[in-house]
Amino acid sequence: MAYPHTALRIALNLLAIETSTEYLSLAVSRGDALFETNLLAGQRHAEMIFDEVRKLLAQAGLALADIGGIAYGRGPGSFTGLRVACGVTQGLAFALGIRVQGVITLEAIAQAAYADSGADQVIACIDARMGEVYHAAYRREGATWTEVLAPGLYDPAAVPDISGTGWTGCGTGFAAHAALLGERYATVMTAVRPELVPTARAGIALARPLFDAGPGDLPADALPLYIRDKVALKKSERI
Repeated sequence: MAYPHTALRIALNLLAIETSTEYLSLAVSRGDALFETNLLAGQRHAEMIFDEVRKLLAQAGLALADIGGIAYGRGPGSFTGLRVACGVTQGLAFALGIRVQGVITLEAIAQAAYADSGADQVIACIDARMGEVYHAAYRREGATWTEVLAPGLYDPAAVPDISGTGWTGCGTGFAAHAALLGERYATVMTAVRPELVPTARAGIALARPLFDAGPGDLPADALPLYIRDKVALKKSERI
């Protein structure tokens, strides 16, 4: 099976899959045009994803064979959702003989904030359940994001300090733990966007420069980023 270098392709058409939250977010690029769908799926990502991909491709006027690369949300996030994104990406990419590119979901939140409001310093925070959050911080420099704090799993009262001002707090962690995170970052944050989630549109924006610069990863490398090893509380730990 050949996996061609994307630099040899003109106007590479991309498919992006983002299922790390309760939303099913898909996007397809056809040249400079972008088509997307964002649905509240709950736990039904696997049930819904193939029909929604077909609908979106039809809307874009493309066949699956026209896709030249797949971007996928690799985590952190819902374990089940990440497995769906990686499994579907692997299967489609193997079948099509194309490359893939993983996107960090927390960076996708930063990209979504930038596209929505121009935020260029973002503390991204996803509710990880079990009283914890997935957390990272990014600063935009030119056309790219610099990782200021790497993705990690924290008690919301013990997230890392961050210097400077003008930060925007984004993601469901700021909804689930508003008081703790608001107090923690009171002197550095100027805005909070708890409603923002990683999107496939943001995934394409982050993945396209990587596809343009190199061949991307092999389908077998479409693996989830797991930060937490423990996925459920013991009965004795539940309140």
